[in-house]
Amino acid sequence: MRFDIITVLPGLLESPFAHSILQRAQNKGKAEIIVHNLREYAHNKQKSVDDYPYGGGSGMVMQIEPFAKCIEKLKAERDYDEIIFMTPDGVTLNQSAANELSSKKNIMILCGHYKGIDQRIRDIFVTREISVGDYVLSGGELPAAIVVDAVVRLIPGVLNDETSALSDSFQGELLDAPVYSRPADWNGHKVPAILLSGDQTKIENWRHDEALKRTQERRPDLLE
Repeated sequence: MRFDIITVLPGLLESPFAHSILQRAQNKGKAEIIVHNLREYAHNKQKSVDDYPYGGGSGMVMQIEPFAKCIEKLKAERDYDEIIFMTPDGVTLNQSAANELSSKKNIMILCGHYKGIDQRIRDIFVTREISVGDYVLSGGELPAAIVVDAVVRLIPGVLNDETSALSDSFQGELLDAPVYSRPADWNGHKVPAILLSGDQTKIENWRHDEALKRTQERRPDLLE
């Protein structure tokens, strides 16, 4: 699976993709993550990619030309299943969307900055707009990293334990149950006895009940 991410701050994405699961996924050849510097497609000596908004107002708007040049160059090299724009007014990312995206082959992600991007970019090129929550960040880079992480870990062969991703929170519309590890007793705080019983059926039933209880308490909207 390949991700092409377009940004004015490529350095901001170096660390998230150079460690842990995302690094292993790339080393295994399961995922390819390419970051493109939008400034390389600027049409001026200053390499600026933004300008004042028509109609006045505060902030700067990312121009259509640099994005169009980069997008069209990439599209000439391969077909893309999705061209995603990270924006707070997009559809909120959830596990179902991550599951769906994990079946794709090529995904392009556009990272906005400043006041936003020229609407024509969204109208002409973008196939999906995704938000990571009801708040505003300085740019789309960190949200793009979240999308990549959420999707890549679902690709078969990325995680050492194939069942791990299937039991995460939100798979099956429930939050995850509490988890414990050694020691079984720490300063009088004990692991639930059922988890030490060895009875896998009872353990799975306990986990389901705890997941349901946690979901009812913290995210009842998921049960509607």
